[in-house]
Amino acid sequence: MKDFFKHNGILILVIAALLALIAFLASFLLGGTANPLSNVLGVITTPVRNGVNALASWVEEQYTNAFESDMIREENERLKQENARLQEEAREAQAALRENERLRNLLGLREKRRDLVFESATVTARAAFSWESTFTISKGSDADIAAGDCVVDDYGNLVGVVREVGLNYATVTTVIDSSINMGALLERTDDAAILEGDFALMTEGKLKLTYLPENTELMAGDTVLTSGMGGVYPSGIVVGRIEQIHTDVSGMSRYAVIVPEADLAGLKQVFVIKDFDIVE
Repeated sequence: MKDFFKHNGILILVIAALLALIAFLASFLLGGTANPLSNVLGVITTPVRNGVNALASWVEEQYTNAFESDMIREENERLKQENARLQEEAREAQAALRENERLRNLLGLREKRRDLVFESATVTARAAFSWESTFTISKGSDADIAAGDCVVDDYGNLVGVVREVGLNYATVTTVIDSSINMGALLERTDDAAILEGDFALMTEGKLKLTYLPENTELMAGDTVLTSGMGGVYPSGIVVGRIEQIHTDVSGMSRYAVIVPEADLAGLKQVFVIKDFDIVE
């Protein structure tokens, strides 16, 4: 092959030059019209070239879409995680605020009622039956809690009375339970009466004020307190407010419907009064 190019090199150069000259003259004479060979090559290669370009464009588009979709999915996932984190922080902040408020309220209550000894506890379970209003708390006899102790919320409103005590738990009967019976006092008139649970009213979250003195002046909105008479329960604990006043079916006596001041359905933490000064 080397010998061939060595002996015929000049001839090949001459032929190449002649072909170039012929192509130039053909292009010049045809006024820019492609020569037949170019036409043939163009007819053959143009569809292929167009197909290759279309395929390249489609591949590029699919790659771009897939890349962008991955980016969008990653961004959405990041935003979801960020949103979850912010929501968790907001819940923790709200819980901390509520806890701080309870502690401030309890501090104020302790300052106001230095005669009372408190034990804090959390509500761990609620009554499973509709015929009673009770709940379970996280402290028991190991914290010196005893049956008969009063239970209040962080504002000092009466929640109920400890009914049964275990080592590390206790069952509390709320003020609306049909078994409740305790001495009461009308704050505005200083008249004594009796607080009683009523099954029909219990389903409405309310209780009764009965054995009212004949000439007692009652008004809706009057505050009802524990009387402390007999030394069983501490005095001056807010129970609730009068909502309605009714006459007994016999027509001989009156009673008032009391709405508890404590939010019995929303209780999370309560305070057991373990000791108090007895009022004679």
